[in-house]
Amino acid sequence: MSLYQEYLNEIEERKGQGLHPKPIDGAELLSEIINQIKDVNNEYREDSVKFFIYNTLPGTTSAAGVKAKFLKEIILGEATVAEITPAYAFELLSHMKGGPSIEVLLDLALGNDEATAKQAAEVLKTQVFLYDADTARLADAFKAGNAIAKDILESYAKAEFFTELPAVAEEIKVVTYIAAEGDISTDLLSPGNQAHSRSDRELHGQCMITPAAQAEIKELQAQHPDASVMLIAEKGTMGVGSSRMSGVNNVALWTGKQASPYVPFVNIAPIVAGTNGISPIFLTTVDVTGGIGIDLKNWKKQVDANGDVVRNEAGDPVLEEVYSVATGTVLTINTKTQKLYNGDQELIDISRSLTPQKMEFIKAGGSYAIVFGKKIQTFAAQTLGIEAPIVFAPSKEISNDGQGLTAVEKIFNNNAVGSTPGKVLHAGSDVRVKVNIVGSQDTTGLMTSQELEAMAATVIAPTVDGAYQSGCHTASVWDKKAQANIPKLMKFMNDFGVITARDPKGEYHAMTDVIHKVLNDITIDEWAIIIGGDSHTRMSKGVAFGADSGTVALALATGEASMPIPESVKVTFKGEMKQHMDFRDVVHATQAQMLKQFDGENVFQGRIIEVHIGTLLADQAFTFTDWTAEMKAKASICISQDDTLIQSLEIAKSRIQIMIEKGMDNKNQVLQGLIDKANKRIEEIKSGAKPALTPDANAKYYAEVVIDLDIIEEPMIADPDVNNADVSKRYTHDTIRDLTYYGGDKHVDLSFVGSCMVHKDDLKIVSQMLRNVEKANGKVEFKAPLVVAAPTYNIIDELKAEGDWEMLQKYSGFEFSDLLPKSTARTEYENIMYLERPGCNLCMGNQEKAEKGDTVMATSTRLFQGRVVEDRDGKKGESLLASTPVVVLSAILGRIPSIEEYKAAVEGINLTKFKPISMN
Repeated sequence: MSLYQEYLNEIEERKGQGLHPKPIDGAELLSEIINQIKDVNNEYREDSVKFFIYNTLPGTTSAAGVKAKFLKEIILGEATVAEITPAYAFELLSHMKGGPSIEVLLDLALGNDEATAKQAAEVLKTQVFLYDADTARLADAFKAGNAIAKDILESYAKAEFFTELPAVAEEIKVVTYIAAEGDISTDLLSPGNQAHSRSDRELHGQCMITPAAQAEIKELQAQHPDASVMLIAEKGTMGVGSSRMSGVNNVALWTGKQASPYVPFVNIAPIVAGTNGISPIFLTTVDVTGGIGIDLKNWKKQVDANGDVVRNEAGDPVLEEVYSVATGTVLTINTKTQKLYNGDQELIDISRSLTPQKMEFIKAGGSYAIVFGKKIQTFAAQTLGIEAPIVFAPSKEISNDGQGLTAVEKIFNNNAVGSTPGKVLHAGSDVRVKVNIVGSQDTTGLMTSQELEAMAATVIAPTVDGAYQSGCHTASVWDKKAQANIPKLMKFMNDFGVITARDPKGEYHAMTDVIHKVLNDITIDEWAIIIGGDSHTRMSKGVAFGADSGTVALALATGEASMPIPESVKVTFKGEMKQHMDFRDVVHATQAQMLKQFDGENVFQGRIIEVHIGTLLADQAFTFTDWTAEMKAKASICISQDDTLIQSLEIAKSRIQIMIEKGMDNKNQVLQGLIDKANKRIEEIKSGAKPALTPDANAKYYAEVVIDLDIIEEPMIADPDVNNADVSKRYTHDTIRDLTYYGGDKHVDLSFVGSCMVHKDDLKIVSQMLRNVEKANGKVEFKAPLVVAAPTYNIIDELKAEGDWEMLQKYSGFEFSDLLPKSTARTEYENIMYLERPGCNLCMGNQEKAEKGDTVMATSTRLFQGRVVEDRDGKKGESLLASTPVVVLSAILGRIPSIEEYKAAVEGINLTKFKPISMN
């Protein structure tokens, strides 16, 4: 059967799902289609022409290469297609975004036919996705006296690719749609259990919110054809949780506009809003697509005659509505006055949503075009020997005399690119920075590869110290979906220059380690900037930003990122941990104490948490920095002591060495380079030449939070509060309760020890608890299933060497096998312990979940609705988050333990401890 016949069969299958033909990315299929186009009598010719024009992916896909070559033949008269004139062929090339299309346009522009060269030059002037090989051709031609090359360079220097674009409309009409009340997780917009379909944009779009919601959105569009639908998180924050480009893609697919008539299902310009604004990561993704994110502030705390906040019976502030955004309300965004209006009534200032930089993103259809455009303008001006005219909004540079630097300000100043030489920058400054480490995870990696193809990137930027493509999100079940997607992803990334968890050649053992643990190990400098395709990219060395797949692609392709220097909140500790407490309880207590200190205001949201836990090694400290995603912080920085940092770097070196010994290093010896850099950093610290990073004593913070360890008396549990009468307070991570609240009788259906929140000591705690129970009772019996997933293979190897893994094996009813991985997800659980393959497992929720309606006690990070456990009729699923000993004991008892039972169970066990620096 021909590839085209297979494609027709696939089209019929997709029709049954209500889908259009899948966009073509393969050279072989498109070559067959081109042959059918050339054959004027072919029965499939008409459809073939349509597929060629309207259904072929651009950029550096192999199909794009074939398409560009055929368009070149048409322009040169070597092929004739009645439906595609040479002029139309140029138009199609102009929408192909780079890579093969740029190569063809340069061939034509620098060729001998003057008329054709001029036409090609006019198209090239609109293009920005040029790389070194492309710009080198232009520069060489200019130096050789080529007039067309000079003309193109002069256009680039004036940034006509941007200035000639249509202006942003002064008024943008929107009609509101309340997608949910309370925080809106990206799981609502792009569910984790549908991760396998993210690269198929139309198919994945079907999973946004609900079919009913999709129908309501379409009805609003029919009623208001001149307005964009604005998705709203009423009384909450939009886009909390995972950093999903697919979430924004889905919003854009349903509410945005098509980026190009020749590229299917790639939409831009979504408009989203939240009473409490937009999650920082999600807002970056909105910028990538040229959208608008608005902080509505349409509810406020009610105050009495004395100006005191009015509270309800639960002690929570009572909210009152400032203005309505009920579904169907027509509003106007005025980009000139930078205000939001209802008719003539001004509702709120939205200047933060329409900064000069954001207006550029909107005009250009996304931030990529601006990033690449600036580079092209700089290149052209330098090649011509002129000063580039000021076209783009100047970067805001804030420098406050006499004010010291926070840790993040120091890192940004150290990594700044293109800032005013010698100028010290403070929070609020717009900065381009060098990115040291980049991480791509496997359920967003295919989208990252698509983004790289779309921006015509073919090789990792040489300035990136190291990059890693994980396999952790698809570690649990090696099903047909994973088998279809993951090998293709690993090959692409490996060819691109990224260290990959799976070897495309099959020579080294697949490493399904949790991505954040690997990134934490390969970060070998606390001055580093890390970008990763997951909201838990929160390393305990350096400053790490979880990002969408597009921002990850941009970091891989350019080695840079652009953002304002965030404000910081300083977190320090006093007092002493109780003997029966675990550091996880300190993490949860930090959130609870902060909210209490600031009367319910989350001062962490959108800011850097600079946490002073320098006595903890990087593995243990990561438990805190990881959870800052749930605190809604933009990122976090761990301030470490010299000796502790050296120990952490030595551990990192040993783990990188293991990766090398497995055969994971590439031809550029990236991993060996990281070890060399770690050795250099260790020597700098030991010699005193460059001690561990610390903020200046006179640094300025948005707020300072002091956590009192003395008042943490009991294990602290993050509760989704699924039955709260106030819907907006469900699934927020802000409800932190002590153990006693549950009275020792709340039933638990399943316990889970795993995710990026745990480290080796957590697995040792499981082993020690089993020993204690065995000693007391003669055996261990579980009254609820206990699922255990070590985050890395290294941890299992270390546990085996130290005798702990044997204890886990003794009481396991299931142990993973690398030789025989599961091919189907588990849907039912017995009251046994499951030793699962290293990876994300239940925390991700894309492969395996708890049984519907279960009450789950977990060490993981997420408690969003439907993430770990879905609802069933009459019973909401709930995932409560706690420390490892609480989770294990809950499985043994089948319920949440009392404080007395808990204390007895952890006696003599080495829990993860922390002492403030002042106590040492």
